[in-house]
This record gives sequence, structure tokens and C-alpha cells, in this order.
Amino acid sequence: MSVETKPAQEQTAPTQAGGPGTIAVQGLRRCFGETVALASLDLEIGPGGITGLLGPNGSGKSTFMRLLTGLLRPDSGSVSVDGVELVGDGVEIRRRVTYAPGELHLYGELRARDHLDWLLRGRDTETRENAARRAEHFGLPLDKRVRGYSHGMKRQLVFAAAMAPRVAVRILDEATEGLDPSKRAEVLEILTADSRQGTTILLSSHHLGEVDRACDRLVFMRAGKLLADETPASVHKRASRLMHMEWDEGTPLDGIEARLSGPAVESVKREGSRVTVLLTERDPRAFLAAFCELRDLPAPRSVQHGHISLRELYRDIYGVEGT
Repeated sequence: MSVETKPAQEQTAPTQAGGPGTIAVQGLRRCFGETVALASLDLEIGPGGITGLLGPNGSGKSTFMRLLTGLLRPDSGSVSVDGVELVGDGVEIRRRVTYAPGELHLYGELRARDHLDWLLRGRDTETRENAARRAEHFGLPLDKRVRGYSHGMKRQLVFAAAMAPRVAVRILDEATEGLDPSKRAEVLEILTADSRQGTTILLSSHHLGEVDRACDRLVFMRAGKLLADETPASVHKRASRLMHMEWDEGTPLDGIEARLSGPAVESVKREGSRVTVLLTERDPRAFLAAFCELRDLPAPRSVQHGHISLRELYRDIYGVEGT
């Protein structure tokens, strides 16, 4: 969450290319010992809209978000958020954004209402009242001590605080993690409405199907590097060329890659009893017609076309293991 504390010596952060409502980084790098968490990242986001930040564990998503807010210092490169350059401890940026961390470390002895005030210390009364209203809307008992909250309730409490201030940029790390489907949908509706007011939202997630519905842009990371920069439409276009076929365990499938190859097929990959076919076109009928001619091949247990999970997206399109 955004923290309103003054540095020991006030510093003035100069404006930088990117401008109001944007997130802009150039050559951003951060290492932890010998481990490269972020490798010379160049990226600009906004103004406005929801950008989904996706990647497997260890891809650098959380490190990137902490660097944006000054909670980590980069080894090299530049950061600009809402037109302000990151200098010193980043307090000038944190005054302009809200940040919800992926890892929740809350004070269990505090009552929830007091914890909202602590998270929003330095903000005005209207902001704190707005946070309380949002938390009550989620059905959170604000007079209860946080130690009695479930993980999902804690996530909603932090989200209520992150959405309360009127800011141009919100940075939300796994904002729906641990929530049930109805609460996930509610959070995404709130974010969509906020983005329509012109707010720039950076939202990290492990769930492609979730961010796909809410985001205007999908940024994929792996091993601290930018893997792909897509739109939901471009991802759907890729997914529409995928055919997943699965047979019962033990079905003889030796040589199936060669047997399924043909003019309508770009590639065939087999993993045990599961076969993924990347078609040359979105229309699967030419492939299915050829497949039906393979009369000695056992019928698959399932055939799926045009659907893809985040793990499948990484494995079948980008050729790397996802989450």
C-alpha cells in the first residue's frame, strides 16, 4: 500500500518522459546476488487502461512492481511513474500511486478499521472514509482484529485501501489471489470501472482467463525479461489455432506427430497421452477432415479447440514452462 512518510531529507523528483498517468522504465535491472531478477527491462504503460502482468513464479513481476514504487532500488536503469522520476527512496512516487503487495504481512492485533487508517496514514479523511465504505461493501467486519481474518478477507482489506485514494496510477500485485470466484469478479468490475475514469492500472496475476476479461494489454515476463506484449485479441487469435487432443493412458501413439502432420498443420507436440496441434489457420475443419481419414487411430477421449490456459499459453505458444 502507499505509505505517506517523509524522507529524512526532502528531495524533489524531476519529471521524466512518459508523462502523467504513465509507467515508463528504461534499462531497468535488479539482481539479488548472482540471481538476475530483472534484466534491462524497457516498458511503457498507460496512460489509462488495465495492463495485465503475467508470468510464472520467479519471472520478476513482484520485483518489477516494488522497483516502481521505490521499495527496492534498481541496480541500473530509470523509472518514471505519473511523470515523476524515481529518486531517493521513492516517496514522491508513492504519494502519486497506490500499491497493493502480493505478499500480505498485516498487524494481527490491529482492528481492521485501524489497519485501514495505518495503511492510509498521511492521506486525507475522505480517503480513509472511502476505504472503510469499500471494506464494508465487501462485508468485512471492521471492528474485528485482523488476526481473525481469513487470507481472502485480508486481501480484500488491502484492496479496499489501495482503491480508496484518487490517484492516476494503481499498482496491484495479485489483487485477486485467494478470493472466491464471485469476489474475483467483483474486484475486476471495480478495476474496470476505475480504468474507465482514466486511471492507469498495472495488475499482476497467474490467471490468464481472469485478466483476459479485464485487461486492455497483456505483458508476459519470464526470468526477468519481457517475453511478449500482447492484446487479449492477439492471444485469442493464437489460441484459436490450437487443437488439444487427449487419449486414454496407455493408448499406442508412437509416430502420431508424423501422422497428424499435413498442409493444415504447423506443428505437433506430444506429452504422454496429450497431443497439441498448432494449425496454420483458425478454421479447424481441414485438419479434422484429414484426421477422420486416419481410421486405424483410436478415437481421442477429448478434443478441444480455441481454448488456452496460462500454462498452455507459455508451453504451446512461447515454448517455455509457465505456471
